[in-house]
Amino acid sequence: MHAAIFHQAVAVTGMRRARYLGLQKTRLEHVFFAVALNLIRLDAWWNSHPLDRTRVSHLARLYLSLAA
Repeated sequence: MHAAIFHQAVAVTGMRRARYLGLQKTRLEHVFFAVALNLIRLDAWWNSHPLDRTRVSHLARLYLSLAA
């Protein structure tokens, strides 16, 4: 998995540690978190709202500051 996906999952759901003991309960919890995260992403996509700011490279920031 990509690091940004993990960050988003932890930030939205608090999924750093499982709340339940046992493989079946933990798997079900992760499935619910994945469904919730996908619903949040769909809502953002349908309403044209970005979920996070996109990263701007140092070179792009320098270009923008010189162009202004």
